[in-house]
Amino acid sequence: MNIFEKALASSVFLALLFNFASFQTKCETISEKVLRIHILANSNSKEDQELKLKVRDKILEHSKYKFSSAQNKDEAVLLSQDSLQEIKQIAENEIQTLGYSYPVEIEFVKMYFTTRRYEDITLPAGNYDAVRIIIGQGKGKNWWCVMFPAICLGSSDDPNKLDAVFNEDEKNIINSEKKYEFKFKCVEIYEKYKSWVSELF
Repeated sequence: MNIFEKALASSVFLALLFNFASFQTKCETISEKVLRIHILANSNSKEDQELKLKVRDKILEHSKYKFSSAQNKDEAVLLSQDSLQEIKQIAENEIQTLGYSYPVEIEFVKMYFTTRRYEDITLPAGNYDAVRIIIGQGKGKNWWCVMFPAICLGSSDDPNKLDAVFNEDEKNIINSEKKYEFKFKCVEIYEKYKSWVSELF
């Protein structure tokens, strides 16, 4: 390889690196604007998975009204933090009503999610703020969704729609899974590596 070929290869590599760095930065900005909900079932038994979904329905029914006043992510976070015990009580009541005695743990956390798709949007891998609900031993499959913007609260007329939260570049990313499939995978690898490094220190 001559000097010209080496220079060309270096230029291509740097261009690709810069392009990925720009995409990664936009993905991190997306994660900073989103509040997620994460529910872990007691186990993977049919009964425990059905219970998880019934608890989910009760929480979402409550949250639809509770979070309707949130105009931005900061307000949604404050509402969720103030509502943790209330949400826990809703989950416990539903569990007891259905004849189970599982305890419920609830916490507001920043946790890692792999790339996830919900209906028509794809959220890139990264660390997200989340309301985390653990039923019983929490060893079953999880269910997740987005509390802000109100994607999983079932209101297309909600003031917190995507247009009010994300800019055009960010909306292009979350609405274009196939176009960015390879980049999403690269972001996932990068975020896993970053999480692994942080755990070392």
